[in-house]
Amino acid sequence: MQQADLTAIAQRLATSLRGANDTFCLQIMRLLAFGRPVSREQLAAALHVPLAEIHAVLRQLSDAEFDESGNIVGWGLTLIPTPHRFQVNGQTLFTWCALDALTYPALLYLPARVASPCPITGMQVTLFITSEGIKDLEPTNAVVSLVIPELSQTCDCCREDFCNQVHFFNSLEAASVWQASHREALILSVDDAYQIGQMVARYRYETLF
Repeated sequence: MQQADLTAIAQRLATSLRGANDTFCLQIMRLLAFGRPVSREQLAAALHVPLAEIHAVLRQLSDAEFDESGNIVGWGLTLIPTPHRFQVNGQTLFTWCALDALTYPALLYLPARVASPCPITGMQVTLFITSEGIKDLEPTNAVVSLVIPELSQTCDCCREDFCNQVHFFNSLEAASVWQASHREALILSVDDAYQIGQMVARYRYETLF
């Protein structure tokens, strides 16, 4: 795909996902990367804001995941198993979708090893993501599905409409079977999806790096 097309897709996606609470969301992910639940007090200290503000923001994040003690265990990056295994910082975590896995190494400033099963064949797609790009992609002809969600008012990831439609596939043929019932989805090479993920990170969090 042409670079101009990738840039246009990334800009649309960043605009759709950008929300008023992106600072909170990014800090949640960076704390979760240590592989432990994040307390509200810990998040408040990291952001230098009152605890009451943390409570108020978390009430707006309908997709955020919590343990029985009220600690945060997931937002985009999660301790709760999903199909997308994400090994980073010596920890095994998970992401909500394939694009998250391609985007988060840039936000975390850490390389990551990813493994995710193709939803059609069950074959594992594996790759290593560094600041220099994709390495060790297997199979080499793997692709990624992508949809553009509706404009969000928060940094809520819209898991049903967005994350649950963004997958790794072991081949274009497998992705085409899935796409037949998901006409709104784009099918991209892993390298193109990675480029989009890097641009989305830059556009969405440009003032937070």
